[in-house]
Amino acid sequence: MDTQLKYIGIIKSILQKHAEYRAALPDEYASQALFDDERGQYLVLDIGWKDDKGLHTTPIHLSLVDGKIWIQYDDTEEGIATDLMEAGVPKEDIVLGFRHPKVRQHTGFAVT
Repeated sequence: MDTQLKYIGIIKSILQKHAEYRAALPDEYASQALFDDERGQYLVLDIGWKDDKGLHTTPIHLSLVDGKIWIQYDDTEEGIATDLMEAGVPKEDIVLGFRHPKVRQHTGFAVT
């Protein structure tokens, strides 16, 4: 199987599980996974109400760029990189895009 297609499947599966978990929390918001295969953008969106405040946030945002998975934003407890590695994605195919480019070389993950 093509690596790009394999990674798309892994990303979708992981994000769907996160969205389902978040939707089961007792807050008054919906959580959904959004996929844009054409542009390689994948995210979890929380929208609704939390207490008396409107909520519109993206706790997870991944991009698929040149065969690597870029973690653009990650607001999970365990870290989405852990989920990706457990699903078989090697560290050298994961870029911590939320880290400054000068710092990435020290993370143990891909630089670009």
